[in-house]
Amino acid sequence: MTLPDDIPAINHRILELIDRHLRAPAGTHIPQSCADIYDAVVSQGQSSNEGGKRLRARLLLSIYDAITGSRSADRDAVMDVACAIEVFQTGALIHDDIIDNSDLRRGKPSAHLALTSALTRMATSEDHDIALPSAVEHITHIGAGLGIMLGDLLSTASIDIVNDITPHMEHADGILKAFLNMHREVEIGQVLDLAVEHVSLKDPQRLSQASLAVFRWKTASYTTVAPLTIGMLAAGADPHDEAAAIGSDLGTAFQLADDLLDIIGDPARIGKPTGGDIREGKRTVLLSDALSSSSPQDRNYLLNAYTAEQRDDDDVREVTRIFKDSGAIEASRKRISTLWSTVQDAINRTSQKLNFSDEAHHDVIECCSLFIPENLR
Repeated sequence: MTLPDDIPAINHRILELIDRHLRAPAGTHIPQSCADIYDAVVSQGQSSNEGGKRLRARLLLSIYDAITGSRSADRDAVMDVACAIEVFQTGALIHDDIIDNSDLRRGKPSAHLALTSALTRMATSEDHDIALPSAVEHITHIGAGLGIMLGDLLSTASIDIVNDITPHMEHADGILKAFLNMHREVEIGQVLDLAVEHVSLKDPQRLSQASLAVFRWKTASYTTVAPLTIGMLAAGADPHDEAAAIGSDLGTAFQLADDLLDIIGDPARIGKPTGGDIREGKRTVLLSDALSSSSPQDRNYLLNAYTAEQRDDDDVREVTRIFKDSGAIEASRKRISTLWSTVQDAINRTSQKLNFSDEAHHDVIECCSLFIPENLR
């Protein structure tokens, strides 16, 4: 498989694009009194874009290569579009961490906390003419605000990247529109994600339906469906139903696996402590399955734990036990495995329709498999 060879190029290109698109436009001026803080935001934009598996960019390039059959003259331009999705994702994750009050992202402090720390260092350094706020809450509030704006800057940068490169592509029709549709769907998905927190826990089926809808809108839209759609468009193919047929189930399986790893995963591998969703009181399909299948005593425990203001380590351990004993974890494993089977069937149909070579077919299957850990497929 050739895809891993793209990762260094993707990483390098993302940092180049971030530096170009986050800097103040030529001919504009940022006052020196504000420049240090703006530079800190730009620097954090680069830092937040480091790491990650680049799954979205690799999926876009994989389907593009499968259709074109060789490395076409447009591939560098397509690489930029692939990078734009990664840049967008970083901005979305920064917003997500603020909404969820998450401390870590990819094993490092979340962007808003890193910016808060940067502000504190500036305020206590003789090299900076920045007044230390009278209350820690105030500087924390500013750090969160800078995080929000960094997420916005990255979102805008991602659109600029696509808008700049598509005029130079042979098959550009529909790419920018698909990219903007992706933005909108993720934004709708974030609204739905917040709305799910108000779905009654006494109706597990309704909770499950709502959570799965969030997976489609918030996760699958930009994680799998958009990369496949845009990769097909860039290759001159009509995505029609193929992108959604592969991407919707793959994205749902990806999010189900992510939620499951939050319970049973290795913190060193996932880059954050396990049980984070439980501590946040997040409404998940796992929770829905546990509420449907647990004993009355365990169900009452879940209801009390998830309606409390906060959950401690003892709650995390007990909820994890209930997830296991109720069969919720096993149900999630089966759901992921079933979805992976439907994804493979959809890839096979697409491969036949678009005349993939055997090698290209194998590469697309292998790339899609990266979204789901092997022991969960």
